[in-house]
Amino acid sequence: MVEDQTTMPVAESAKNIAAEVNGQDPMSSDAPIETEKKAKGSKKTLKAKKGKKKIQRSVPIGNAYIKATYNNTIVSLTDQTGNVIAFSSAGANGFKGPKKATPYAASVIVREAVNKAKPFGLKDVNVFVRGVGMGRESAVRGLNANGLNVLAIKDVTPVPHNGCRRRKPRRV
Repeated sequence: MVEDQTTMPVAESAKNIAAEVNGQDPMSSDAPIETEKKAKGSKKTLKAKKGKKKIQRSVPIGNAYIKATYNNTIVSLTDQTGNVIAFSSAGANGFKGPKKATPYAASVIVREAVNKAKPFGLKDVNVFVRGVGMGRESAVRGLNANGLNVLAIKDVTPVPHNGCRRRKPRRV
């Protein structure tokens, strides 16, 4: 071993120690380094978890649910059993405030949802419209304009059968 190790760099001293442990000449250059130093602030290396492989299923016929309220428009594309394939809303596409309920926002929302559903092979949809917002007409038109074949349109807006009592009339 070398007498003066204080002047020797750290990497060389680690090399010499590893070589002596393995029974090799510490001064030979081909001695393998067995030890590995890590800096104090270094992050641990994490192994990537192996999850289930996603099976890309084909859904040629599905349902489109459009919820058009006074404040927002939400579009969900599902398969026949009701499992959501893709969805989009006005807020998710960058619209804020009163712009969320506009017909233009509804067409952008539908375009985004249809693009998300393209890998599933969705071609035909039954449309269920709920609500009285401004975006309901343009959302249905947008489905057809973006390459989906509309099979049927059904209005499923909830209508009370004289449920709760109405507010008293306002005096002006």
